[in-house]
Amino acid sequence: MNYMDSTTSIFFCSKVILLILLANVGYSQSKNWEAYAPLIKTYASHNYKGMFRDAEGALKHPFIVPGSAQYPNQLWDWDSWWTNIALRQIIHESGSKQRKNELLEYEKGSILNFLDYGGADGFIPYMITPKSGSREETIQYFRKINGGLFEGNMHKPVLAQHAAFIVKQNNGDATWLREKFFLLQSFVDAYYHHYRHRLTGLYFFANDKGTGTDNDPTHYYRPGKSTSTPFLNALVYKELLAMIYLCEQLNLEEIATHYKSWADDLKESVQKHSWDPLMDYFFSVDLNLLPAKDPNNENHHIGMPRHYDALIMRIMTWTGFCALWAEMATDKQAKAIVEKHFRDTTNLKSKYGIRTLSPLEKMYYVGASGNPSSWLGPIWIVSNYMTFKGLINYGYNEEAKEIAIATVMLLGSDIERHGSMHEYYLPSNGEPVLNPGFLNWNLLVINMIAWLEDREVIYEF
Repeated sequence: MNYMDSTTSIFFCSKVILLILLANVGYSQSKNWEAYAPLIKTYASHNYKGMFRDAEGALKHPFIVPGSAQYPNQLWDWDSWWTNIALRQIIHESGSKQRKNELLEYEKGSILNFLDYGGADGFIPYMITPKSGSREETIQYFRKINGGLFEGNMHKPVLAQHAAFIVKQNNGDATWLREKFFLLQSFVDAYYHHYRHRLTGLYFFANDKGTGTDNDPTHYYRPGKSTSTPFLNALVYKELLAMIYLCEQLNLEEIATHYKSWADDLKESVQKHSWDPLMDYFFSVDLNLLPAKDPNNENHHIGMPRHYDALIMRIMTWTGFCALWAEMATDKQAKAIVEKHFRDTTNLKSKYGIRTLSPLEKMYYVGASGNPSSWLGPIWIVSNYMTFKGLINYGYNEEAKEIAIATVMLLGSDIERHGSMHEYYLPSNGEPVLNPGFLNWNLLVINMIAWLEDREVIYEF
């Protein structure tokens, strides 16, 4: 599939398909999720192959792209992972073994392309393209722009999760991963050694580039290595669990014990430092404190040196729900989060899902923004999905249903009115903000629909 064919397929015949559906079913007059569900499924099934790319240049294996003209040939870390989960649902529902086998090459390739950029130091970039330089050139570039290899962020801790998802979907077959598994170990180990705050045991972003939640004010324009977010720690925790699973599939149980210990320690650290009993929520943590002992002044605050290692940042972002997604919260904590924060429509909850930042925060802003993308309030489907899954994890199915229906209505209406999906949306009225044709993790709505319809759901690892 060449570039023009694949890009065209994202939008191919959208208007024609839509007109046929509207004529046959009358979607323009429908205002319930059951009517929008077939429209969304048809749109997804006709466009998903637009995210497939064949091997080219620096990318030696087929791979998955986010699926819009904005991201035509870029392999991104957590984007390819979430997209893969949605693609599995789409193809599972097609019942086609041929399509499943076809997808397998693109999903494996997305992992192997990243591992091709791995090494003993563990560094893997968060995005690569067919025109990317060699690993050595990439490392030199990251050193130059960040002042050191691990002074900037690398691939988010979702690579093992992505691999574990593929392995689990294929009955535990991890043989394709064995020869490069040491590169995956080096990657996860690098997080432990280079992105972990020793005093608290929490993981931090090295800077505000490549974080995924671009301008989250808890880490945006803050000093490097100064913020630990529930989002990042949830990803790391699940990454460690994924490594345990992969080790077991490869008969490396002794290695798995190390990752089990790290996972247990991290869960304890999140409970100790990120949970706020005053607000009953998981918050980002400020690590940017001076040393408890001043080496230049032995008498500095000698009467009562600092006895805490971090400070809670009471900025209300959606990322507190990530602890439910990763199952790091206690049942009591989950109950408090649902009752005090999920149900509060003046805060994070909106008619269209979860605001990425509370409108009560002074930083709230929902205008269009690219580089960085805006996480200062707009609705993103990936945050809706992670909240939805977190609610299911703790048995809050009615609340999960609310999020799922809101997401179906939001995207169904967008397709109905504009013939495509967009990257993010206004919380006040569900209007799309920018980037028509964006597919990516938006297609997780297919998994939500399957759950609403009480059919088999493909979940992430």
